[in-house]
Amino acid sequence: MGWEFLGIILAVCAVLCAVGFYKFVYFLSIGYGFAIAGGGITVLILALANGWAKGVEWLAVLQMLLFLAYGIRLSGFLLVREIKNASYRKTLKEATGNDKKMPVFVLVTIWICVAVLYTAQLSPMLYRYYNGSTDVVLPVIGIVISALGLVLESAADSQKSAQKKLNPNMVATQGLYKIVRCPNYLGEIIFWTGIFVAGISTYQGAGQWIIAVIAYICIVFIMFNGAQRLEKRQMGRYGSDPAYKEYADKTPIIIPLLPIYHLNKQ
Repeated sequence: MGWEFLGIILAVCAVLCAVGFYKFVYFLSIGYGFAIAGGGITVLILALANGWAKGVEWLAVLQMLLFLAYGIRLSGFLLVREIKNASYRKTLKEATGNDKKMPVFVLVTIWICVAVLYTAQLSPMLYRYYNGSTDVVLPVIGIVISALGLVLESAADSQKSAQKKLNPNMVATQGLYKIVRCPNYLGEIIFWTGIFVAGISTYQGAGQWIIAVIAYICIVFIMFNGAQRLEKRQMGRYGSDPAYKEYADKTPIIIPLLPIYHLNKQ
């Protein structure tokens, strides 16, 4: 199982997402990006230092760069948005209880849980090299899938920012938002689908499969839960707008062509 190496990754993720003690939502946002980027670098260092990636060092570097790009983009985007966008800061405060102080034991519990989750999300990369796998077909396919998800997520965030500048009193409805209402969440799901796929040919034993599968299920659940909470906020703000209602009733919320239009009771 490589518990000692999972422990090292866990420690790195815990340190990097500890920014959540400053503002607890950062555990799940900015700290998330930091942890994934730092965790990917840690896996590469472990693989090279222990000689696990012999013959496929290029693949280990490529996977690390993917995690690095993901983390830098996510944390950078969120930081810039919070610093520059007063409306977003207001929405963030409302969604998180106006910066209401949380008990220390609650913060510590959240911190431990997210650090464990981020470690599990990185586990497919660790297992590939820890198990001495040398195949490249599935990991390359997985990297391509993840890259597409990252591009989709980045484009969705960019399009949303541009549309909100032009019309701050309406949700984004153009571009990727014509296909689904939460294309950024769809991109996130696709990204982690690629990570899971990249490890399929290397998981050994029930333990490795369980950790990888649970991590994947968790991220999909988190994305749907995020879409549900976003829809609730949008209904509260735009629910009386006929244009919004028509858009929401005709555009799938997160998965293209899947006729799931609402995650909240109407």
